[in-house]
Amino acid sequence: MSVLNASNEKTIKLIIYGTSFVICMAVVVLQQKLIPHADTFPNFIYHLPALNAFLNGTCSVLLIFSLLAIKMKKVNIHKKLNLTAFVLSALFLVSYVTAHYFIPDTKYGDLDHDGIMSAAESAAVSGIKPVYLIILLSHIFLAVVVLPMVLLSFYYGLTNQVAKHKKLTRFSYPIWLYVTITGVVVYLMISPYYNY
Repeated sequence: MSVLNASNEKTIKLIIYGTSFVICMAVVVLQQKLIPHADTFPNFIYHLPALNAFLNGTCSVLLIFSLLAIKMKKVNIHKKLNLTAFVLSALFLVSYVTAHYFIPDTKYGDLDHDGIMSAAESAAVSGIKPVYLIILLSHIFLAVVVLPMVLLSFYYGLTNQVAKHKKLTRFSYPIWLYVTITGVVVYLMISPYYNY
């Protein structure tokens, strides 16, 4: 690698890490409601959590087919599937931030709509809540960790640095797949407690 190429790669890495940091900070700021927003908003906002689960589920399927494609040496199909998953993940991020900016937080196990929970329901919630929290916290932590890894994997793949791409995707791929799958699981577990 020439000095110019090494310098370019260093710049690309700085952009990737900087972008990842800015995205994470934007999510934190918007989710903490640190920026004032309108009291009224369109009803479609309440459909975004389901859309987010759909986008995550679709990404999971695309990532699995992408792995199968590369195992069969179908590089062009592999690239197209990954680019599609990347675009859907970007749409997910926009939808996620929008939903969490407007919709009040939902706590796992909150009372149902009529405010009544039987003893059996309460015991079930108490027993499953730790599992939910483990899945949720691992999902959030790994989503933050995998963002720069995915961006770097794409950079290496798109610039034909196959050895670096393979080395990094051994880690980024299973983490990204885990994040997309657990995104669906988290939605399925929390959605019964939505109060809207």
